Amino acid sequence: MTDLINGLYREGEPIQDTKAPGGPIEQRWTKRRFEAKLVNPANRRKLTVIVVGTGLAGGAACATLGEAGYNVKAFCYQDSPRRAHSIAAQGGINAAKNYKEDGDSVYRLFYDTVKGGDYRARENNVYRLAEISPNIIDQCVAQGVPFAREYGGLLDNRSFGGVQVSRTFYARGQTGQQLLIGAYQALERQVKGPDNPAGTVEMFARHEMVELVIVDGRARGIIARDMSTGEIQTHLADAVVLASGGYGNVFFLSTNAMGCNTTATWRAHRKGAYFGNPCYTQIHPTCIPVAGDQQSKLTLMSESLRNDGRIWVPKRAEDCTKDPRQIPEEDRDYYLERIYPSFGNLVPRDIASRQAKNMCDEGRGVGNELLEVGPDGTERRVRRGVYLDFVEAIQRMGKAAVEAKYGNLFDMYAEITGEDPYQTPMRIYPAVHYTMGGLWVDYDLESSIPGLFVSGEANFSDHGANRLGASALMQGLSDGYFVLPNTIRDYLASGPYPAVDSHHPAVVEAQENVKARINHFLSTGGTRSADSYHKELGQIMWEYCGMERTEPGLKTAIAKIRDLRKDFWSNVRVLGKADELNQSLEKAGRVADFLELGELMCIDALHRRESCGGHFRAESQTEDGEALRHDDEFCYVAAWEWGGENEAPILHKEPLVYEFIELKQRSYK
Repeated sequence: MTDLINGLYREGEPIQDTKAPGGPIEQRWTKRRFEAKLVNPANRRKLTVIVVGTGLAGGAACATLGEAGYNVKAFCYQDSPRRAHSIAAQGGINAAKNYKEDGDSVYRLFYDTVKGGDYRARENNVYRLAEISPNIIDQCVAQGVPFAREYGGLLDNRSFGGVQVSRTFYARGQTGQQLLIGAYQALERQVKGPDNPAGTVEMFARHEMVELVIVDGRARGIIARDMSTGEIQTHLADAVVLASGGYGNVFFLSTNAMGCNTTATWRAHRKGAYFGNPCYTQIHPTCIPVAGDQQSKLTLMSESLRNDGRIWVPKRAEDCTKDPRQIPEEDRDYYLERIYPSFGNLVPRDIASRQAKNMCDEGRGVGNELLEVGPDGTERRVRRGVYLDFVEAIQRMGKAAVEAKYGNLFDMYAEITGEDPYQTPMRIYPAVHYTMGGLWVDYDLESSIPGLFVSGEANFSDHGANRLGASALMQGLSDGYFVLPNTIRDYLASGPYPAVDSHHPAVVEAQENVKARINHFLSTGGTRSADSYHKELGQIMWEYCGMERTEPGLKTAIAKIRDLRKDFWSNVRVLGKADELNQSLEKAGRVADFLELGELMCIDALHRRESCGGHFRAESQTEDGEALRHDDEFCYVAAWEWGGENEAPILHKEPLVYEFIELKQRSYK
């Protein structure tokens, strides 16, 4: 291990994914499934798997493992799996079916995803995702998911950013909801209850994982808090699966549900699970702009709107206060179509977001003026919004056709803003939406802790530095239905593992740590709420580790976060008691983890002195302002190890090797 680097971190030994087989890439997943050990049906009944999170990745895994005959304990903090944040996904799910006969293929989906991620994803994982994608659609259709269909009855497709084919299957603007209902009904079939005594899944709603249990170096269970009663419970198993989603709420304002948090993954990280590429966060270009400083959440407007909507700003700053309908065509700047003629409004999300910021920084933003404080402390008033206009689409297709494709999205926009998007262009601006970083996993989705598997957005594996639109649902269902059930059996084949009870020293230690943490929060008696700390952290993260990052800014952010975290632990005020419903206590635990994660994100962003995808370092850009990678220095996964309380994190590098795609600077022009 090296000495302290820049006073912030140490570098450990390099790592690599040892589970991925060699040979032709199109045969590797088949080869791995064959090589993975089997568990016969009688032995599956002796094995127990804990799954934390019941969205698309977790719900699909529970349903599939339960149907296979394993005993499954499923945990979610919502009152029902149907309320998982997966339900909020709008635009669609990608699959290489080539129904449009427009040149799509498994290889093209593989290529588009690697390129879209700015060549910072593993080839093996991405190819497997593309290979599995057609099976996902077949699975969901068999479940009854009501995908949109053409007049003749065939499944319809539309385009999303970063591609030039139509491969996105959708259900109006409610695709996530419909897919989640499919996974939910598959899960419910396996849930044990009075009407289903033979069920294999035990459901624990309104339970939050607050600690991971490690016994003899293996993940063997979790400590969970019953959110209704406050009871601290111990649950043990042969393996643990985390499918708890991403950490976008570290920014406070995001499109994520307000309950989304990083506690499950961060607790695992503190127990030894490496955290991969934490600085890779996605800013979605089409969200309803911030309305004021009392706002607690932002709203996504689907990327699918960029199929037919045109994005523009006034050419002159003095026109920004005018009614957009009064600005003539020759005074409008359709800047994405101008700068990127090959892809137009369907450039990848990171590019569309940065250009929207650039337009507003030039003084050509629209909407209400907001007071901003710059990194140097100076205040200025800026309009943060651009137009998404459907006038041309309505003229071309007719209002009825636009309403059929996007009606619920238009209704949602009108309900929130009070404006009619059929008459007036929508106002949109980028917002935090997704995190490509997550717990490091190998080809089997196993973390650096044996027996701890991570699926969906909670892991880092498939999207590199930028996720293409409609690929989150694809990864979640791929991991849950097809990948995890085929890889976890290789680990479970060596079980059942030695029995562990609640009196084991490692279990008792985990329980005591949880109780001590809760007692600290309740006894501090400070003056500030957890929400106030969360909001201040979000402002720091957005200002210094948001769409544009600089070395001085990131160093400032790290110092500010450390001061904020120190104050939090001595001055947070948590009302109520431990043994009752206590949302203040829940928030305090989540914010404590966000504060530690935020610092690691900034350290990761500081160490990666290049721009790639959603990670844009102002010091590393081309002459025309595009992201400039440095493959000779940074073509690796940054896997961070917890260094200990108040100790520096340890960086492990996993080199990225490209055998089937040529490394080159991205261009969408």
